[in-house]
Amino acid sequence: MKEASHHGTLFLAMRRLRAPLITLIVIFSVSVLGLTIAPGPGGQSMSFFHAFYFISYTATTIGFGEIPLAFSEQQRLWVLICIYMAVVGWAYTLASVFALLQDRNFQAAVETERFARAVARIHAPFYLVCGYGETGRLVCRTLDRMGQRAVVLETNSGRAGELELHNYVSDLPVLVTDASKPANLRLAGLTSRYCRGVLALTNDDNANLAIAISTRLLAPKIPALCRAESAEVAANMASFGTRHIIEPYAKFAEYLALALHAPNAYHLLTWLTGRPGTTIERHRDPPRGKWVLCGYGSFGKVLVEAFDREEVPVTIIDRAPAEGPGHRWVRGDGTGGNILERANIAQAVGIVASTGNDIDNLSIAVTARELNPDLFVILRMNQYANHDLFDAFESDVTVVPSEIIANECLAVLTTPLLEPFLEAVRARDDAWSANLLDGLIERFGWDVPTVWSVRLNVSHAPALYRHLMRNSAHVRLGDLLRNPHDRKQPLDAAALYLHRDDSDHIVAPSLDTLIRPGDRLLLVGRLAARRDFALTVDNEHTLVYVLTGKDLPGGLVWEYLARRREKTT
Repeated sequence: MKEASHHGTLFLAMRRLRAPLITLIVIFSVSVLGLTIAPGPGGQSMSFFHAFYFISYTATTIGFGEIPLAFSEQQRLWVLICIYMAVVGWAYTLASVFALLQDRNFQAAVETERFARAVARIHAPFYLVCGYGETGRLVCRTLDRMGQRAVVLETNSGRAGELELHNYVSDLPVLVTDASKPANLRLAGLTSRYCRGVLALTNDDNANLAIAISTRLLAPKIPALCRAESAEVAANMASFGTRHIIEPYAKFAEYLALALHAPNAYHLLTWLTGRPGTTIERHRDPPRGKWVLCGYGSFGKVLVEAFDREEVPVTIIDRAPAEGPGHRWVRGDGTGGNILERANIAQAVGIVASTGNDIDNLSIAVTARELNPDLFVILRMNQYANHDLFDAFESDVTVVPSEIIANECLAVLTTPLLEPFLEAVRARDDAWSANLLDGLIERFGWDVPTVWSVRLNVSHAPALYRHLMRNSAHVRLGDLLRNPHDRKQPLDAAALYLHRDDSDHIVAPSLDTLIRPGDRLLLVGRLAARRDFALTVDNEHTLVYVLTGKDLPGGLVWEYLARRREKTT
Protein backbone atom coordinates (compact mmCIF):
# COMPACT_ATOMS: atom_id res chain seq x y z
CA MET A 1 0.00 0.00 0.00
CA LYS A 2 1.44 3.34 -1.06
CA GLU A 3 0.96 6.82 0.31
CA ALA A 4 -0.14 9.52 -2.07
CA SER A 5 3.06 11.53 -1.56
CA HIS A 6 5.26 9.97 -4.23
CA HIS A 7 8.34 10.80 -6.27
CA GLY A 8 8.83 10.26 -9.95
CA THR A 9 9.49 6.64 -10.74
CA LEU A 10 12.44 7.67 -12.90
CA PHE A 11 14.26 9.21 -9.95
CA LEU A 12 13.36 6.24 -7.77
CA ALA A 13 14.77 3.86 -10.39
CA MET A 14 17.94 5.93 -10.79
CA ARG A 15 18.49 5.90 -7.04
CA ARG A 16 18.05 2.12 -6.82
CA LEU A 17 20.26 1.51 -9.90
CA ARG A 18 22.97 3.96 -8.92
CA ALA A 19 25.61 1.35 -8.05
CA PRO A 20 25.09 -0.84 -11.17
CA LEU A 21 25.18 2.20 -13.46
CA ILE A 22 28.35 3.53 -11.84
CA THR A 23 29.90 0.09 -12.24
CA LEU A 24 29.06 0.07 -15.97
CA ILE A 25 30.43 3.57 -16.45
CA VAL A 26 33.68 2.65 -14.72
CA ILE A 27 34.02 -0.53 -16.83
CA PHE A 28 33.41 1.42 -20.05
CA SER A 29 35.85 4.16 -19.02
CA VAL A 30 38.62 1.78 -18.03
CA SER A 31 38.10 -0.28 -21.20
CA VAL A 32 38.30 2.78 -23.47
CA LEU A 33 41.32 4.14 -21.63
CA GLY A 34 43.12 0.79 -21.86
CA LEU A 35 42.57 0.54 -25.60
CA THR A 36 44.04 4.00 -26.13
CA ILE A 37 47.14 3.02 -24.15
CA ALA A 38 47.69 -0.51 -25.52
CA PRO A 39 50.14 -0.43 -28.46
CA GLY A 40 48.68 -1.48 -31.80
CA PRO A 41 50.29 -2.74 -34.99
CA GLY A 42 53.40 -0.76 -35.76
CA GLY A 43 53.32 0.80 -32.28
CA GLN A 44 50.32 2.99 -33.18
CA SER A 45 47.61 3.23 -30.45
CA MET A 46 43.87 3.73 -31.04
CA SER A 47 42.23 7.13 -30.80
CA PHE A 48 39.60 7.80 -28.11
CA PHE A 49 36.88 7.86 -30.77
CA HIS A 50 37.77 4.45 -32.25
CA ALA A 51 38.26 2.98 -28.77
CA PHE A 52 34.85 4.25 -27.58
CA TYR A 53 33.20 3.05 -30.79
CA PHE A 54 34.72 -0.42 -30.44
CA ILE A 55 33.80 -0.81 -26.75
CA SER A 56 30.25 0.44 -27.40
CA TYR A 57 29.33 -2.47 -29.64
CA THR A 58 31.59 -5.05 -28.03
CA ALA A 59 30.70 -4.51 -24.35
CA THR A 60 26.98 -4.55 -25.18
CA THR A 61 27.44 -7.87 -27.09
CA ILE A 62 26.00 -6.33 -30.25
CA GLY A 63 28.92 -7.46 -32.38
CA PHE A 64 32.67 -7.71 -32.73
CA GLY A 65 35.21 -6.52 -35.27
CA GLU A 66 38.82 -5.32 -35.19
CA ILE A 67 38.77 -1.80 -36.62
CA PRO A 68 40.22 0.26 -38.14
CA LEU A 69 43.15 -2.23 -38.33
CA ALA A 70 43.78 -5.74 -37.10
CA PHE A 71 44.65 -5.68 -33.38
CA SER A 72 48.00 -6.40 -31.92
CA GLU A 73 48.51 -9.14 -29.35
CA GLN A 74 48.49 -6.56 -26.55
CA GLN A 75 45.20 -5.06 -27.75
CA ARG A 76 43.57 -8.49 -28.06
CA LEU A 77 44.62 -9.36 -24.52
CA TRP A 78 43.09 -6.12 -23.23
CA VAL A 79 39.89 -6.67 -25.24
CA LEU A 80 39.58 -10.15 -23.69
CA ILE A 81 39.76 -8.61 -20.23
CA CYS A 82 37.21 -5.93 -21.23
CA ILE A 83 34.72 -8.54 -22.49
CA TYR A 84 34.74 -10.40 -19.16
CA MET A 85 34.43 -7.15 -17.21
CA ALA A 86 31.49 -6.04 -19.39
CA VAL A 87 29.69 -9.37 -18.99
CA VAL A 88 30.00 -9.15 -15.22
CA GLY A 89 28.86 -5.51 -15.23
CA TRP A 90 25.84 -6.15 -17.43
CA ALA A 91 24.85 -9.22 -15.41
CA TYR A 92 24.98 -7.13 -12.23
CA THR A 93 22.94 -4.34 -13.85
CA LEU A 94 20.27 -6.63 -15.32
CA ALA A 95 19.90 -8.48 -12.03
CA SER A 96 19.39 -5.14 -10.28
CA VAL A 97 16.79 -4.09 -12.88
CA PHE A 98 14.83 -7.34 -12.46
CA ALA A 99 14.97 -6.99 -8.68
CA LEU A 100 13.70 -3.41 -8.98
CA LEU A 101 10.80 -4.43 -11.23
CA GLN A 102 9.73 -7.05 -8.67
CA ASP A 103 10.05 -4.70 -5.72
CA ARG A 104 6.62 -3.95 -4.20
CA ASN A 105 7.48 -0.38 -3.31
CA PHE A 106 8.56 0.36 -6.87
CA GLN A 107 5.44 -1.31 -8.29
CA ALA A 108 3.31 0.75 -5.91
CA ALA A 109 5.10 3.91 -7.01
CA VAL A 110 4.47 3.07 -10.67
CA GLU A 111 0.79 2.37 -9.96
CA THR A 112 0.47 5.59 -7.99
CA GLU A 113 1.98 7.69 -10.76
CA ARG A 114 -0.14 5.95 -13.40
CA PHE A 115 -3.24 6.57 -11.25
CA ALA A 116 -2.36 10.25 -10.81
CA ARG A 117 -1.98 10.69 -14.57
CA ALA A 118 -5.29 8.90 -15.22
CA VAL A 119 -7.12 11.20 -12.79
CA ALA A 120 -5.47 14.28 -14.29
CA ARG A 121 -6.70 13.24 -17.74
CA ILE A 122 -10.34 13.21 -16.62
CA HIS A 123 -12.00 16.33 -18.01
CA ALA A 124 -15.59 15.37 -17.20
CA PRO A 125 -17.63 15.29 -13.97
CA PHE A 126 -16.75 12.33 -11.76
CA TYR A 127 -17.43 10.95 -8.28
CA LEU A 128 -14.78 9.84 -5.82
CA VAL A 129 -15.73 6.42 -4.40
CA CYS A 130 -13.83 5.36 -1.27
CA GLY A 131 -14.24 1.62 -0.78
CA TYR A 132 -14.94 -0.96 -3.48
CA GLY A 133 -16.86 -3.49 -1.42
CA GLU A 134 -20.40 -4.64 -2.14
CA THR A 135 -21.78 -1.11 -1.86
CA GLY A 136 -18.98 0.41 -3.93
CA ARG A 137 -19.51 -2.13 -6.72
CA LEU A 138 -23.24 -1.39 -6.88
CA VAL A 139 -22.61 2.37 -6.96
CA CYS A 140 -19.91 2.14 -9.64
CA ARG A 141 -22.02 -0.14 -11.85
CA THR A 142 -25.01 2.17 -11.64
CA LEU A 143 -22.95 5.32 -12.22
CA ASP A 144 -21.32 3.68 -15.24
CA ARG A 145 -24.74 2.68 -16.61
CA MET A 146 -25.85 6.29 -16.21
CA GLY A 147 -22.81 7.57 -18.11
CA GLN A 148 -21.07 9.02 -15.03
CA ARG A 149 -17.33 8.67 -14.33
CA ALA A 150 -15.87 7.46 -11.03
CA VAL A 151 -12.48 7.29 -9.31
CA VAL A 152 -11.97 4.51 -6.75
CA LEU A 153 -9.78 4.19 -3.66
CA GLU A 154 -9.63 0.75 -2.00
CA THR A 155 -7.36 -0.71 0.68
CA ASN A 156 -7.78 -4.33 -0.44
CA SER A 157 -5.74 -5.24 -3.51
CA GLY A 158 -8.01 -8.20 -4.29
CA ARG A 159 -11.09 -6.01 -4.49
CA ALA A 160 -9.25 -3.42 -6.54
CA GLY A 161 -8.23 -6.15 -8.97
CA GLU A 162 -11.88 -7.18 -9.38
CA LEU A 163 -12.67 -3.74 -10.78
CA GLU A 164 -10.55 -4.40 -13.85
CA LEU A 165 -12.45 -7.65 -14.49
CA HIS A 166 -15.84 -5.93 -14.65
CA ASN A 167 -17.10 -4.67 -17.98
CA TYR A 168 -17.38 -0.93 -17.42
CA VAL A 169 -18.07 1.36 -20.35
CA SER A 170 -15.62 3.99 -19.12
CA ASP A 171 -12.24 3.48 -17.47
CA LEU A 172 -12.38 3.73 -13.68
CA PRO A 173 -8.99 4.68 -12.19
CA VAL A 174 -8.37 2.66 -9.01
CA LEU A 175 -5.58 2.87 -6.45
CA VAL A 176 -4.82 0.53 -3.55
CA THR A 177 -4.29 2.96 -0.70
CA ASP A 178 -5.76 4.29 2.53
CA ALA A 179 -8.59 6.64 1.62
CA SER A 180 -8.62 8.18 5.10
CA LYS A 181 -5.37 10.06 4.37
CA PRO A 182 -5.98 13.60 3.02
CA ALA A 183 -3.02 13.37 0.62
CA ASN A 184 -4.53 10.29 -1.01
CA LEU A 185 -7.86 12.06 -1.43
CA ARG A 186 -6.09 14.97 -3.12
CA LEU A 187 -4.31 12.54 -5.42
CA ALA A 188 -7.67 11.00 -6.33
CA GLY A 189 -9.04 14.37 -7.44
CA LEU A 190 -10.85 15.66 -4.36
CA THR A 191 -9.85 19.24 -5.16
CA SER A 192 -10.39 18.86 -8.91
CA ARG A 193 -12.96 21.16 -10.45
CA TYR A 194 -14.55 18.11 -12.06
CA CYS A 195 -15.20 16.27 -8.77
CA ARG A 196 -18.94 16.26 -8.08
CA GLY A 197 -19.09 14.29 -4.86
CA VAL A 198 -17.33 11.98 -2.41
CA LEU A 199 -18.78 8.65 -1.28
CA ALA A 200 -17.22 7.22 1.89
CA LEU A 201 -18.33 3.59 1.65
CA THR A 202 -15.61 1.69 3.50
CA ASN A 203 -16.50 -0.84 6.21
CA ASP A 204 -14.54 1.18 8.79
CA ASP A 205 -16.50 3.94 10.50
CA ASN A 206 -13.33 5.73 11.59
CA ALA A 207 -12.04 5.81 8.01
CA ASN A 208 -15.37 7.18 6.80
CA LEU A 209 -15.23 9.80 9.53
CA ALA A 210 -11.73 10.85 8.43
CA ILE A 211 -12.89 11.07 4.80
CA ALA A 212 -15.83 13.23 5.85
CA ILE A 213 -13.57 15.61 7.79
CA SER A 214 -11.07 15.86 4.93
CA THR A 215 -13.82 16.60 2.43
CA ARG A 216 -15.36 19.22 4.71
CA LEU A 217 -12.04 21.05 5.12
CA LEU A 218 -10.37 20.57 1.72
CA ALA A 219 -13.43 20.81 -0.53
CA PRO A 220 -16.33 22.30 1.46
CA LYS A 221 -18.49 22.83 -1.63
CA ILE A 222 -18.40 19.16 -2.64
CA PRO A 223 -21.15 16.97 -1.13
CA ALA A 224 -19.93 14.03 0.95
CA LEU A 225 -22.09 10.94 1.43
CA CYS A 226 -20.79 8.89 4.32
CA ARG A 227 -21.68 5.45 5.58
CA ALA A 228 -21.97 5.07 9.35
CA GLU A 229 -22.76 1.86 11.21
CA SER A 230 -22.87 3.36 14.71
CA ALA A 231 -24.96 6.22 15.99
CA GLU A 232 -21.93 7.74 17.75
CA VAL A 233 -19.95 8.10 14.53
CA ALA A 234 -23.03 9.44 12.73
CA ALA A 235 -23.44 12.10 15.42
CA ASN A 236 -19.75 13.00 15.10
CA MET A 237 -20.12 13.38 11.34
CA ALA A 238 -23.17 15.58 11.78
CA SER A 239 -21.36 17.79 14.29
CA PHE A 240 -19.05 19.28 11.65
CA GLY A 241 -21.66 19.64 8.94
CA THR A 242 -21.52 16.45 6.88
CA ARG A 243 -24.44 16.85 4.49
CA HIS A 244 -25.54 13.26 4.00
CA ILE A 245 -25.00 10.50 6.56
CA ILE A 246 -26.36 7.08 5.66
CA GLU A 247 -27.01 4.60 8.45
CA PRO A 248 -28.31 1.51 6.61
CA TYR A 249 -30.05 -0.05 9.59
CA ALA A 250 -31.61 3.20 10.74
CA LYS A 251 -32.69 3.90 7.16
CA PHE A 252 -34.44 0.52 6.89
CA ALA A 253 -36.07 1.06 10.28
CA GLU A 254 -37.41 4.32 8.88
CA TYR A 255 -38.72 2.46 5.82
CA LEU A 256 -40.36 -0.20 7.99
CA ALA A 257 -42.07 2.38 10.17
CA LEU A 258 -43.33 4.11 7.03
CA ALA A 259 -44.59 0.80 5.62
CA LEU A 260 -46.51 0.08 8.82
CA HIS A 261 -48.50 3.31 8.86
CA ALA A 262 -48.34 4.45 5.20
CA PRO A 263 -47.71 1.46 2.90
CA ASN A 264 -48.44 3.35 -0.31
CA ALA A 265 -45.93 6.05 0.57
CA TYR A 266 -43.41 3.27 1.23
CA HIS A 267 -44.03 1.67 -2.18
CA LEU A 268 -43.72 5.07 -3.85
CA LEU A 269 -40.39 5.63 -2.10
CA THR A 270 -38.94 2.23 -3.06
CA TRP A 271 -40.11 2.67 -6.67
CA LEU A 272 -38.49 6.09 -7.04
CA THR A 273 -35.22 5.22 -5.28
CA GLY A 274 -34.64 1.82 -6.89
CA ARG A 275 -31.64 1.18 -9.08
CA PRO A 276 -32.24 1.77 -12.82
CA GLY A 277 -32.74 -1.41 -14.78
CA THR A 278 -34.52 -3.27 -11.97
CA THR A 279 -38.19 -4.02 -11.37
CA ILE A 280 -39.97 -3.45 -8.07
CA GLU A 281 -42.14 -6.38 -7.04
CA ARG A 282 -44.94 -5.25 -4.79
CA HIS A 283 -45.44 -7.70 -1.95
CA ARG A 284 -48.02 -7.64 0.79
CA ASP A 285 -47.69 -4.81 3.27
CA PRO A 286 -46.24 -5.53 6.73
CA PRO A 287 -49.20 -6.18 9.05
CA ARG A 288 -49.82 -4.60 12.41
CA GLY A 289 -49.90 -7.00 15.34
CA LYS A 290 -47.45 -9.01 17.43
CA TRP A 291 -43.94 -9.37 15.99
CA VAL A 292 -40.94 -11.53 16.91
CA LEU A 293 -37.37 -10.25 16.50
CA CYS A 294 -34.34 -12.58 16.61
CA GLY A 295 -31.01 -10.91 17.32
CA TYR A 296 -30.77 -7.74 19.39
CA GLY A 297 -27.66 -6.29 17.80
CA SER A 298 -27.18 -2.94 16.08
CA PHE A 299 -29.86 -3.78 13.51
CA GLY A 300 -32.27 -5.26 16.03
CA LYS A 301 -32.08 -2.26 18.33
CA VAL A 302 -33.11 0.29 15.70
CA LEU A 303 -35.95 -1.97 14.55
CA VAL A 304 -37.27 -2.32 18.10
CA GLU A 305 -37.21 1.47 18.39
CA ALA A 306 -39.19 1.70 15.14
CA PHE A 307 -41.75 -0.82 16.41
CA ASP A 308 -42.06 1.15 19.64
CA ARG A 309 -42.71 4.40 17.76
CA GLU A 310 -45.48 2.69 15.81
CA GLU A 311 -46.82 1.09 19.02
CA VAL A 312 -46.34 -2.42 17.64
CA PRO A 313 -45.68 -5.10 20.30
CA VAL A 314 -42.50 -7.13 19.77
CA THR A 315 -40.97 -10.17 21.48
CA ILE A 316 -37.16 -10.24 21.41
CA ILE A 317 -35.10 -13.44 21.12
CA ASP A 318 -31.41 -13.08 21.97
CA ARG A 319 -28.60 -15.16 23.47
CA ALA A 320 -27.94 -12.47 26.09
CA PRO A 321 -31.28 -10.76 26.73
CA ALA A 322 -31.13 -7.28 28.25
CA GLU A 323 -34.24 -7.38 30.38
CA GLY A 324 -36.12 -4.14 30.25
CA PRO A 325 -39.64 -2.78 30.56
CA GLY A 326 -42.01 -2.83 27.64
CA HIS A 327 -40.75 -5.95 25.87
CA ARG A 328 -40.91 -9.69 26.35
CA TRP A 329 -37.52 -11.43 26.14
CA VAL A 330 -36.67 -15.04 25.34
CA ARG A 331 -33.14 -16.42 25.79
CA GLY A 332 -31.86 -18.31 22.71
CA ASP A 333 -30.90 -17.84 19.07
CA GLY A 334 -34.23 -18.56 17.37
CA THR A 335 -32.95 -21.35 15.14
CA GLY A 336 -34.79 -23.99 17.17
CA GLY A 337 -38.52 -24.48 17.06
CA ASN A 338 -38.85 -24.64 20.85
CA ILE A 339 -37.40 -21.13 21.25
CA LEU A 340 -39.79 -19.74 18.65
CA GLU A 341 -42.73 -21.48 20.31
CA ARG A 342 -41.77 -19.89 23.64
CA ALA A 343 -41.96 -16.54 21.81
CA ASN A 344 -45.55 -17.40 20.72
CA ILE A 345 -44.65 -17.55 17.05
CA ALA A 346 -48.04 -19.07 16.25
CA GLN A 347 -49.81 -15.88 17.37
CA ALA A 348 -47.32 -13.50 15.69
CA VAL A 349 -47.96 -11.71 12.40
CA GLY A 350 -44.32 -11.19 11.48
CA ILE A 351 -40.74 -12.13 12.30
CA VAL A 352 -37.42 -10.36 11.80
CA ALA A 353 -34.26 -12.49 11.50
CA SER A 354 -31.63 -9.86 12.28
CA THR A 355 -28.56 -11.75 13.49
CA GLY A 356 -25.11 -11.21 12.02
CA ASN A 357 -25.00 -14.72 10.51
CA ASP A 358 -26.76 -15.37 7.20
CA ILE A 359 -27.13 -19.11 7.78
CA ASP A 360 -28.72 -18.51 11.19
CA ASN A 361 -31.11 -15.99 9.67
CA LEU A 362 -32.20 -18.45 6.98
CA SER A 363 -32.60 -21.20 9.58
CA ILE A 364 -34.76 -18.92 11.73
CA ALA A 365 -36.95 -17.97 8.78
CA VAL A 366 -37.43 -21.55 7.54
CA THR A 367 -38.33 -22.83 11.01
CA ALA A 368 -40.70 -19.92 11.66
CA ARG A 369 -42.48 -20.44 8.32
CA GLU A 370 -43.03 -24.10 9.19
CA LEU A 371 -44.62 -23.13 12.50
CA ASN A 372 -46.65 -20.25 11.05
CA PRO A 373 -46.96 -20.21 7.23
CA ASP A 374 -48.70 -16.80 7.21
CA LEU A 375 -45.81 -14.94 8.84
CA PHE A 376 -44.49 -11.76 7.27
CA VAL A 377 -40.75 -12.50 7.13
CA ILE A 378 -37.99 -9.86 7.13
CA LEU A 379 -34.51 -11.29 6.52
CA ARG A 380 -31.20 -9.57 7.09
CA MET A 381 -28.54 -10.51 4.50
CA ASN A 382 -25.02 -9.70 5.69
CA GLN A 383 -23.04 -11.03 2.71
CA TYR A 384 -24.26 -10.32 -0.82
CA ALA A 385 -22.54 -13.52 -1.97
CA ASN A 386 -25.41 -15.44 -0.32
CA HIS A 387 -28.13 -13.75 -2.37
CA ASP A 388 -28.95 -16.97 -4.25
CA LEU A 389 -29.96 -18.64 -0.97
CA PHE A 390 -32.09 -15.68 0.06
CA ASP A 391 -33.75 -15.51 -3.36
CA ALA A 392 -34.63 -19.20 -3.10
CA PHE A 393 -36.37 -18.67 0.25
CA GLU A 394 -38.62 -15.85 -1.06
CA SER A 395 -38.96 -13.75 2.07
CA ASP A 396 -41.31 -10.78 2.10
CA VAL A 397 -38.45 -8.32 2.61
CA THR A 398 -34.70 -8.94 2.40
CA VAL A 399 -32.58 -6.27 4.04
CA VAL A 400 -29.30 -5.78 2.15
CA PRO A 401 -27.30 -2.94 3.74
CA SER A 402 -25.16 -2.47 0.63
CA GLU A 403 -28.24 -1.96 -1.56
CA ILE A 404 -29.80 0.47 0.92
CA ILE A 405 -26.64 2.58 0.98
CA ALA A 406 -26.15 2.42 -2.80
CA ASN A 407 -29.74 3.42 -3.55
CA GLU A 408 -29.60 6.29 -1.07
CA CYS A 409 -26.28 7.55 -2.46
CA LEU A 410 -27.46 7.48 -6.05
CA ALA A 411 -30.74 9.17 -5.20
CA VAL A 412 -28.98 12.02 -3.40
CA LEU A 413 -26.24 12.49 -6.01
CA THR A 414 -28.23 12.23 -9.21
CA THR A 415 -31.55 13.76 -8.11
CA PRO A 416 -31.07 16.19 -5.21
CA LEU A 417 -34.72 17.27 -5.37
CA LEU A 418 -35.87 13.73 -4.58
CA GLU A 419 -35.13 14.08 -0.87
CA PRO A 420 -37.38 17.13 -0.23
CA PHE A 421 -40.09 15.51 -2.34
CA LEU A 422 -40.02 12.33 -0.27
CA GLU A 423 -40.13 14.41 2.91
CA ALA A 424 -43.26 16.08 1.58
CA VAL A 425 -44.75 12.68 0.74
CA ARG A 426 -44.22 11.47 4.31
CA ALA A 427 -46.14 14.49 5.55
CA ARG A 428 -49.20 13.62 3.41
CA ASP A 429 -51.80 11.00 4.24
CA ASP A 430 -51.55 7.55 2.70
CA ALA A 431 -54.64 8.04 0.51
CA TRP A 432 -52.88 10.89 -1.30
CA SER A 433 -49.81 8.68 -1.81
CA ALA A 434 -52.00 5.86 -3.11
CA ASN A 435 -53.62 8.15 -5.67
CA LEU A 436 -50.24 9.44 -6.89
CA LEU A 437 -48.69 5.96 -6.98
CA ASP A 438 -51.60 4.43 -8.91
CA GLY A 439 -51.41 7.16 -11.54
CA LEU A 440 -47.66 6.75 -12.00
CA ILE A 441 -47.75 2.95 -12.11
CA GLU A 442 -50.56 3.03 -14.65
CA ARG A 443 -48.35 5.09 -16.95
CA PHE A 444 -44.90 3.61 -16.33
CA GLY A 445 -45.36 0.20 -14.72
CA TRP A 446 -43.28 -1.23 -11.85
CA ASP A 447 -39.96 -0.98 -13.70
CA VAL A 448 -37.75 1.51 -11.87
CA PRO A 449 -38.20 4.76 -13.83
CA THR A 450 -35.74 7.45 -14.76
CA VAL A 451 -35.87 10.20 -12.14
CA TRP A 452 -34.10 13.47 -12.85
CA SER A 453 -34.11 17.11 -11.86
CA VAL A 454 -33.44 20.18 -13.98
CA ARG A 455 -33.03 23.84 -13.15
CA LEU A 456 -34.65 26.17 -15.66
CA ASN A 457 -31.80 28.64 -15.99
CA VAL A 458 -29.53 29.80 -18.79
CA SER A 459 -27.04 26.99 -18.16
CA HIS A 460 -29.37 23.99 -18.12
CA ALA A 461 -32.37 25.23 -20.12
CA PRO A 462 -31.08 28.09 -22.31
CA ALA A 463 -33.89 28.15 -24.88
CA LEU A 464 -36.69 28.13 -22.30
CA TYR A 465 -34.92 30.65 -20.07
CA ARG A 466 -34.40 33.13 -22.92
CA HIS A 467 -38.01 32.63 -24.02
CA LEU A 468 -39.32 33.42 -20.54
CA MET A 469 -37.03 36.42 -20.01
CA ARG A 470 -37.40 37.92 -23.50
CA ASN A 471 -41.13 37.64 -23.97
CA SER A 472 -42.34 37.65 -20.37
CA ALA A 473 -44.38 34.76 -21.66
CA HIS A 474 -46.62 32.52 -19.62
CA VAL A 475 -45.59 28.93 -20.15
CA ARG A 476 -47.63 26.17 -18.58
CA LEU A 477 -45.98 23.04 -17.27
CA GLY A 478 -48.26 20.98 -19.48
CA ASP A 479 -46.96 22.83 -22.55
CA LEU A 480 -43.44 21.58 -21.83
CA LEU A 481 -44.51 17.99 -21.22
CA ARG A 482 -45.28 17.33 -24.88
CA ASN A 483 -43.47 15.10 -27.32
CA PRO A 484 -41.05 17.24 -29.38
CA HIS A 485 -41.53 14.89 -32.34
CA ASP A 486 -45.34 15.12 -32.22
CA ARG A 487 -46.70 17.79 -29.89
CA LYS A 488 -50.14 16.21 -29.95
CA GLN A 489 -48.72 13.32 -27.94
CA PRO A 490 -47.85 13.75 -24.26
CA LEU A 491 -44.29 13.22 -23.12
CA ASP A 492 -43.68 9.96 -21.22
CA ALA A 493 -42.86 11.93 -18.08
CA ALA A 494 -44.58 13.51 -15.10
CA ALA A 495 -43.59 16.35 -12.77
CA LEU A 496 -43.35 15.35 -9.11
CA TYR A 497 -42.03 18.49 -7.46
CA LEU A 498 -41.45 22.15 -8.28
CA HIS A 499 -38.91 24.01 -6.16
CA ARG A 500 -38.64 27.79 -6.15
CA ASP A 501 -36.12 30.03 -4.47
CA ASP A 502 -38.87 31.97 -2.70
CA SER A 503 -39.87 28.81 -0.77
CA ASP A 504 -43.00 28.43 -2.87
CA HIS A 505 -42.65 24.68 -3.40
CA ILE A 506 -45.34 22.64 -5.12
CA VAL A 507 -45.76 18.89 -4.68
CA ALA A 508 -47.18 17.09 -7.73
CA PRO A 509 -47.79 20.35 -9.65
CA SER A 510 -50.69 20.40 -12.07
CA LEU A 511 -50.26 20.81 -15.81
CA ASP A 512 -51.68 24.36 -15.54
CA THR A 513 -48.86 25.49 -13.23
CA LEU A 514 -47.03 28.50 -14.71
CA ILE A 515 -43.27 28.11 -15.07
CA ARG A 516 -40.89 30.84 -13.88
CA PRO A 517 -37.21 31.41 -14.68
CA GLY A 518 -35.02 29.65 -12.13
CA ASP A 519 -37.57 26.99 -11.21
CA ARG A 520 -36.25 23.52 -10.38
CA LEU A 521 -38.29 20.56 -11.55
CA LEU A 522 -38.22 16.95 -10.39
CA LEU A 523 -39.45 14.67 -13.16
CA VAL A 524 -40.06 10.95 -13.56
CA GLY A 525 -40.55 8.95 -16.73
CA ARG A 526 -38.83 6.99 -19.45
CA LEU A 527 -35.18 7.48 -20.36
CA ALA A 528 -36.18 8.65 -23.85
CA ALA A 529 -38.46 11.25 -22.27
CA ARG A 530 -35.51 12.71 -20.39
CA ARG A 531 -33.64 13.22 -23.66
CA ASP A 532 -36.72 14.69 -25.33
CA PHE A 533 -37.32 17.13 -22.46
CA ALA A 534 -33.68 18.24 -22.59
CA LEU A 535 -34.07 18.85 -26.33
CA THR A 536 -37.18 20.96 -25.72
CA VAL A 537 -35.63 23.29 -23.15
CA ASP A 538 -32.24 23.50 -24.94
CA ASN A 539 -33.24 24.06 -28.57
CA GLU A 540 -35.20 27.16 -29.56
CA HIS A 541 -36.74 25.60 -32.67
CA THR A 542 -37.95 22.57 -30.72
CA LEU A 543 -39.31 24.78 -27.94
CA VAL A 544 -41.31 26.93 -30.38
CA TYR A 545 -42.74 23.82 -32.02
CA VAL A 546 -43.75 22.31 -28.67
CA LEU A 547 -45.35 25.56 -27.47
CA THR A 548 -47.03 26.75 -30.69
CA GLY A 549 -46.88 23.97 -33.25
CA LYS A 550 -44.85 26.15 -35.66
CA ASP A 551 -41.74 24.80 -37.37
CA LEU A 552 -39.15 27.57 -37.45
CA PRO A 553 -36.80 27.59 -40.46
CA GLY A 554 -33.25 26.57 -39.72
CA GLY A 555 -30.14 28.40 -40.92
CA LEU A 556 -29.48 32.10 -41.55
CA VAL A 557 -30.73 32.11 -45.15
CA TRP A 558 -34.05 30.43 -44.39
CA GLU A 559 -34.61 32.62 -41.31
CA TYR A 560 -33.97 35.74 -43.44
CA LEU A 561 -36.42 34.59 -46.12
CA ALA A 562 -39.02 33.75 -43.46
CA ARG A 563 -38.76 37.24 -41.95
CA ARG A 564 -39.14 38.86 -45.39
CA ARG A 565 -42.22 36.78 -46.11
CA GLU A 566 -43.75 37.80 -42.78
CA LYS A 567 -43.15 41.50 -43.60
CA THR A 568 -44.79 41.22 -47.02
CA THR A 569 -47.83 39.49 -45.61
